[in-house]
Amino acid sequence: MAVDLNMKILIVDDYKTMLRIIRNLLRQLGFNNIDEAMDGSAALQMLRTNGGYGLVISDWNMEPMTGLQLLREVRADGKLKSLPFIMVTAESKSENVIAAKEAGVSNYIVKPFNAETLKAKMQSVIGEF
Repeated sequence: MAVDLNMKILIVDDYKTMLRIIRNLLRQLGFNNIDEAMDGSAALQMLRTNGGYGLVISDWNMEPMTGLQLLREVRADGKLKSLPFIMVTAESKSENVIAAKEAGVSNYIVKPFNAETLKAKMQSVIGEF
């Protein structure tokens, strides 16, 4: 089944510049139905209230709720647990990758990255587009 380029994507980062960069990369890839949250708790509220998201792309390092905490909340939620979730971080430490994998992350991107990398990671999670 082809990926719906109109699917809702939630991007989560406490740094506005990074939100803009990810939004622009997604637009380059053909996705325009993009919502933003500035931290994990705001993202969780949006996921539970708005629903209908096809993908979450979240930063790891945020306050008050980190991307890892958000991921754990999503995986613990019966309605959200199968939602594709890509973690973005400047940290490439293996223990972080392992912690994210154990928490159920769908894929992992280390900053900086480009549209090609984002597309490859997204395709491994949601399919070809």
